[in-house]
Amino acid sequence: MAELATIARPYAEALFGVAEAGDIAAWSTLVQELAQVAGLPEVLSVASSPKVSRAQVCDLLLSAVNSPLKADAQAKNFVQMLVDNHRLQLLPEIGMQFEALKNTREGAADALIVSAFPLEGTQLNELVASLERKFQRKLKPSVVVDASLIGGVRVTVGDEVLDTSVRARLASMQTALSA
Repeated sequence: MAELATIARPYAEALFGVAEAGDIAAWSTLVQELAQVAGLPEVLSVASSPKVSRAQVCDLLLSAVNSPLKADAQAKNFVQMLVDNHRLQLLPEIGMQFEALKNTREGAADALIVSAFPLEGTQLNELVASLERKFQRKLKPSVVVDASLIGGVRVTVGDEVLDTSVRARLASMQTALSA
């Protein structure tokens, strides 16, 4: 949803500005934990209940996370601001945008590797190393197994897709033969 992304962007950028003055990784963990908690329908239900005060909702969210930053005054202010402005549903999007800002600062990117077979250990490390040379940046891989690829991998980094799967090659051959 573009609308949620547009609304979440200033929150993510402001929070990232605060995080740059401290430990970005710790803030990232806090935001991801808050996003998971805020994504629960039960939490959103409690947050929208007129019987529960905004302070109680803020306390509920902060008590549900494990991050040591939950005691930080800036973290409390951030959560309180989201609660006061009825923006809890934005937390998952804020978390995604925060991670994107963090990756940009580190010169890294998330890579979704879809493979026909499980990739582990040295095989995965070698693949990631070659992909990092190709995309010219540090990659944070996540691997998904999809047997319908038959063989090979499909890699998505941002808006770039590298598809070396057997299924893609067969589709390419079919197109060439039917033309």
